[in-house]
Amino acid sequence: MPRFADHLYRDGPTNPFPGLKALERRLGREIPYRLGSNEGLDMPHQALGARFGRELADLARCYGDAEAMGVRSRLSERLGTPLEALLVDAGADSLMALALRAVATPGTTVVSSAGTYPTFGYFAAGQGCRIVEVDYRDSPGILAPDLDALAQAAHREDARLVYLANPDNPGGHLHDDEAVTRLLKALPEDCHLLLDEAYHDFRADADSPSAGEAWSGAIRLRTFSKAHGLAGLRIGYAIAEPETIEMLHKVRIHYAVSSLAEAAAETLLDHSGETRAHVQAVIDRRQRLTHWLRGLGADVPDSATNFVAVRLSDTELAKRVHGELLEAGSLIHRPPHPALGHVLRISAVEDALRPGRLAALERAVSGRLEG
Repeated sequence: MPRFADHLYRDGPTNPFPGLKALERRLGREIPYRLGSNEGLDMPHQALGARFGRELADLARCYGDAEAMGVRSRLSERLGTPLEALLVDAGADSLMALALRAVATPGTTVVSSAGTYPTFGYFAAGQGCRIVEVDYRDSPGILAPDLDALAQAAHREDARLVYLANPDNPGGHLHDDEAVTRLLKALPEDCHLLLDEAYHDFRADADSPSAGEAWSGAIRLRTFSKAHGLAGLRIGYAIAEPETIEMLHKVRIHYAVSSLAEAAAETLLDHSGETRAHVQAVIDRRQRLTHWLRGLGADVPDSATNFVAVRLSDTELAKRVHGELLEAGSLIHRPPHPALGHVLRISAVEDALRPGRLAALERAVSGRLEG
């Protein structure tokens, strides 16, 4: 069984403020008179109401449901995941920080791919962890995390946690469930797999029965930022075994998710057809963008996300293209890690397909970029 931080192996701590909604659920009835709360219940919010509408003004007065029951119950029904295997927090990034806090105490070792989503390394360094990185599989036709190398490093370095973005960021590669479960079985017995599935909704098999499974030894992270378009509201969820969820609750900020974010997520889950249509539109644009770039001669690995990656011949060329596009008003992403400095990531939005929008990249892949 993977280990958690030693100080969490005791009773408590428990949330000292579970909130009004949780109390009403326990009592089985509504509490109409809120006389013991420090929330701004009498604040008229005339300015907020005038700008955003009365419903937002009403939501703004109160803390969100610390148990996020509305969101979790909808996710449970949609994914077939038990309620006790779900935790909602302020986006996948916040859940990432929670996992590190619960698992990797200062001085312990964590393993990731060199050039993967950099926020993991940022949080791990802030937690005082020792970070070990392994190279991507970077060869013709593939840019992907090396699962065998991750497992070998975990054993060699006595790692407490391994991080894997799947589908990958920034490469877009998707390892199927069989490959990921093999990685899980190959890890040391006391090592967790932190599985960042922020782009899960763009997988062709996103609605498969395994999508909602809590895998032993894994903490699966999802977000409402990408497919659901709620990046500014900060809300996401984790799928893990109930014992793991209990440990994460011991280290989380209980009101990190706002009432507005919860209401927005509930609304989108109740109108899933809108999200499905958006995801399909993104996939269509991704395919068009990939086809167009490959037609220019660009090296574009397959992607299962809402972006495509372009590998250029070297880091200096990628830096110049990135700079020229920025000067022209177009911001694409170039990974900050030296190992993937030759990669450019382009979101599959309609604007990326407008003639001339990526002119510097067109010149680069055709060999016409001026020095």
